[in-house]
Amino acid sequence: MQNPFGNNNNNDQNPFNLNNLPLPPNYAKIVNNQGDIRIAKVGISWTTLWFGPLPALFRGDYYNFLLIIVLDLDYALVALFFGLNWLLEFPIPSVIFAFFYNMMYFRHLFNKGYRPADERSRQILTNARYWKEK
Repeated sequence: MQNPFGNNNNNDQNPFNLNNLPLPPNYAKIVNNQGDIRIAKVGISWTTLWFGPLPALFRGDYYNFLLIIVLDLDYALVALFFGLNWLLEFPIPSVIFAFFYNMMYFRHLFNKGYRPADERSRQILTNARYWKEK
């Protein structure tokens, strides 16, 4: 497969044969001992900004899905309780989660035994401070 992103991602040496998988420059591959592969963006989660908890649900990240739902409901209840209806016009929790959701997703998977699948992903995750060498 030709790499449309032009980032020379065709020469990675890894046991999971991901060499022909072209990725944008800000995406990382992680893998666990069973060979399960996850690919996700590093940085701001624009999908979480626009769609709230749905990206977490589609990724099967039920822990963060429930966390986002509970915090969104708390935000709405506090705004309604204190009569601050204007707060409901601007979704502050979605903006906050847009900045932190991808980091939360990666760290949750790292706690489940995932690790970077190649050196490029390790470098991206380390630079973004998602991954710390043990």
